[in-house]
Amino acid sequence: MRFLVRDRLLGIGDDYWIEDDQGNKVFLVDGKAMRLRDTFELKDARGRVLIDIRKKMFALRDTMVIERDGEALAAIRRKRLSLLRNHYRVTLTDGTELDVSGKILDREFAVEYDGELLAVISRRRLHIRETYGVDVVRDDADPALLIAVTVCVIHLAEREREG
Repeated sequence: MRFLVRDRLLGIGDDYWIEDDQGNKVFLVDGKAMRLRDTFELKDARGRVLIDIRKKMFALRDTMVIERDGEALAAIRRKRLSLLRNHYRVTLTDGTELDVSGKILDREFAVEYDGELLAVISRRRLHIRETYGVDVVRDDADPALLIAVTVCVIHLAEREREG
């Protein structure tokens, strides 16, 4: 399953569509402006909120929290010791951990579970400028969750770069 994301410098309050490889609008990332903390909603094509994404207010390291139906689903933070590449850890509420690593700012990274590839985020092989693909590799993976993870790690990496 491939999703296409039009990449632009995103700020809070920016909304953008994520399309499938046929050009159909599948998800809307709705940035919420005028909030004390960074907040996004991932909506389906009909406008129904699938996932809420928020920056955790009181955390030692920048942390984003993903919620579904008001229940915490995952927390995402940068790994402490990652010198050569960007590494982020996604901790699901059931204790499962996903690893996100690669060149986040270049949109060339992967999401793995226990060494098994779940999704590849890449600009390669795309002819549309300022677009990157999110290829969900496993059929049983949750595309909305993987899109939310992608939004979070890119947002965290961009915030870190701004310093």
